[in-house]
Amino acid sequence: MLREMSLTTRWPGVGGLPYVYLVFLVYLFIAPFRSDAAALVWILTIGSIFVFLPLYFAQFGLTAQPSRRTFLLNLAIACLGFALLPINSGATTYVIYSAAGAGFVLRPRAALQYLVALAVAVGVEVFFLPVEYGYWMALPTIALIGTVGGSNVYQAEQIRHQATLRRAQEDVEEMAKVAERERIARDLHDLLGHTLSVIALKSELASKLADRDPVGAIREIRDVEQVSRQALTEVRRAVEGYHQQGFTGELLSARRALDAAGVQFDAQIAPLDLPPRSETALALAVREAVTNVIRHAGATRCMVRLQADGREVTLSVEDNGRGGAVAEGSGLTGMRSRLAALGGTVHVDGERGLRLLVTLPAAPAGAAT
Repeated sequence: MLREMSLTTRWPGVGGLPYVYLVFLVYLFIAPFRSDAAALVWILTIGSIFVFLPLYFAQFGLTAQPSRRTFLLNLAIACLGFALLPINSGATTYVIYSAAGAGFVLRPRAALQYLVALAVAVGVEVFFLPVEYGYWMALPTIALIGTVGGSNVYQAEQIRHQATLRRAQEDVEEMAKVAERERIARDLHDLLGHTLSVIALKSELASKLADRDPVGAIREIRDVEQVSRQALTEVRRAVEGYHQQGFTGELLSARRALDAAGVQFDAQIAPLDLPPRSETALALAVREAVTNVIRHAGATRCMVRLQADGREVTLSVEDNGRGGAVAEGSGLTGMRSRLAALGGTVHVDGERGLRLLVTLPAAPAGAAT
């Protein structure tokens, strides 16, 4: 069973499109209009719309996670169509609406079985209806149940799959953050715990010696100064080490996220000694590119390359996905801004898959060392 999706994972089209889909209700009125139907037929047809609309919008208001409630709403729409069908052949429109929603209210296998049941029910009911209805009306309906319903079963499963991948990626990122915080806490405890204790003891001793042994107090204060400078040096080295671990840590996060998404990860990383700002910029570039691969590319493979020729550092992230025109959003804009501040460039190519190429000077101007 899939984990519960967030409320933002809804049917495709939540927004303005549910209203657009209502245009198909026009088919309800074609048969009564062509046959010059009695007033009762018109009244029942129009009345059925007032029953249909609450059921229809209630489905769109729920998540795409299958549930008993969403299935009953969908089934009610199909029953409305079958109830109206004896007096209005256009009522098969309701059955097709039900088929379109089957993939979102049922698991794939159950949804396909439901589509077959709808198709059979249409054929059986038409068989017992007056001759003028005929199978000219049943066959197109059955075809639409299969095509529209079948395609939406696939689409619904893709939506659930993407939601699961996003949740898995968020879980992995959160666990990585927790692990990193714990590591930093342990490092700082080991690094500063003993040193600060020594400083506190020597400061207390200097305070006691200040009146009766000024020379000894001065000696203790000088020891405090020396220990403090040494601690400061060690803290700076530790912080620099965190920066140097940034790119490696981002690669590990990328590998975990891509593995969860079923995307093969291939990395060729040259050993480089980069300033912290440069390494951070490259790490963020990898994060942005890998996020795009998981959410939009539809790729099965992602390749990351990092190399340098002495004057320039080059990072490339490529995938074998759908590619196409690249819309520059806030992520790519922010990446360009960060790299431009370091004298670097960003190039994106969507001709065959998507390729992100980042270049940086080996010693960017203004980069902290």
